[in-house]
Amino acid sequence: MAGIKNNIQEILRRFPSHIELVAAAKGRSVGEILEAIESGVKIFGENYTQEAEEKFNIIGGGKVKWHFIGHLQKNKVKKAVKIFDVIETVDSIKIAQAIDKSSAAINKVMEVFIEVNSAKEKSKSGALPEDVEILARHILELKNIKLTGLMTMGPALKNPEDYRPYFKDTKALFDKIKLSLDIKYLSMGMSDSYQIAIQEGANIVRIGTLIFGPRKTA
Repeated sequence: MAGIKNNIQEILRRFPSHIELVAAAKGRSVGEILEAIESGVKIFGENYTQEAEEKFNIIGGGKVKWHFIGHLQKNKVKKAVKIFDVIETVDSIKIAQAIDKSSAAINKVMEVFIEVNSAKEKSKSGALPEDVEILARHILELKNIKLTGLMTMGPALKNPEDYRPYFKDTKALFDKIKLSLDIKYLSMGMSDSYQIAIQEGANIVRIGTLIFGPRKTA
């Protein structure tokens, strides 16, 4: 476990002070997450509501925040709204409306980001860049959901430098929307690409492997 602490210290040492670290915890144990908390991590990202619920029931939400960073299915919205502090992957009006409805039922205002499909890949979730502004304005009309940022994954690439144009385009879209809407977070970059993402304007990065090591395969 000492490796986790050392990894986190090394990552945080490289970070500018305005960058927020989301530890991507898919497939990681409660023990690993607790070690990360002790090492200074304050936000954890989860891809699946069921897995997140199991961890949340043990760890709770008092000391840390939980971000949903996977593809959210409509039938999982009710559970997600109860667990998470931020849902980073809103990509349609239907999902936004479902989040709003479930949030209203528990008197919660759910913080969300719009996920941008920056590479326009048909196989990937996320709103197309040209649809993001319209989606943002629809979200503004909902009372129990608050838009505070944009998020992008980018395509799967081997060379980290190749992510740059996708991050650059998403930052340009963020800046455009920020002129008229009160958004402040830009979530881009993972273990292999976070340094490029920070250079291109990200203020949230989602890092898993560099913190916890490679995921164990069955």
